[in-house]
Amino acid sequence: MERLEILGLPLDPVDMEEALKRIGGFLEEERTHQVVTLNPEMVVRAQEDEALRRAVLEAELITPDGVGILWAAKRLKGVALKERVTGVDLTLALLGRFPGLRVYLLGGKPGVAERAAREAERLGAEVVGAHHGYFQDEGPVVAEIREKAPDLLLVGMGERQEAFIHRHKPHLGARVAIGVGGTLDVLAGEAKRAPLFARRLGLEWLLRVGLDPKRWRRAPRLWRFAYLVLRERR
Repeated sequence: MERLEILGLPLDPVDMEEALKRIGGFLEEERTHQVVTLNPEMVVRAQEDEALRRAVLEAELITPDGVGILWAAKRLKGVALKERVTGVDLTLALLGRFPGLRVYLLGGKPGVAERAAREAERLGAEVVGAHHGYFQDEGPVVAEIREKAPDLLLVGMGERQEAFIHRHKPHLGARVAIGVGGTLDVLAGEAKRAPLFARRLGLEWLLRVGLDPKRWRRAPRLWRFAYLVLRERR
């Protein structure tokens, strides 16, 4: 199916299996391919953040991350997407599908990436490098990633991650680069995922916002996303 457009941003209407097949093809090519897992908050931010908008527009694969994206696709385009393809689910699926994948992990507080690396190795990856996300000078970090030339670069740097990948895309030396949000924290045991029933119902975001006061300030973006979709529909 051709790409959809949600509030000015592209979206590939893929399920997990289709996303894995696409990324499998990317892994056979030399250049870096950016994968974006699009969620409602990102859509709202991209309305004003040109660097983020450009990163999404030029990504090779944009998956539906978030029940709000599925709702918007149905309401605006009449397309019933099969499932969410989130950063953490996609990461785990990739490690399972491609044993021995050469992976570099970037992000989190000091020590998190290293602990996440041990879990990634337990899941079958060959970790070629890890670095925390608390740095100012991007040059040395990019140079190290390029030297390691990973198959898969996982970037967990919150709102910085998509623009970081896009900005350095020609110089990363990775075949696939994905912004994965809090996935490194999950792999490192720093954060727990919502119960399976909540994930299946698409309520993981609601539990995160409700249980973590730090996320409360992000809730207005979810309401704004709903408003923008409803306004677009009219």
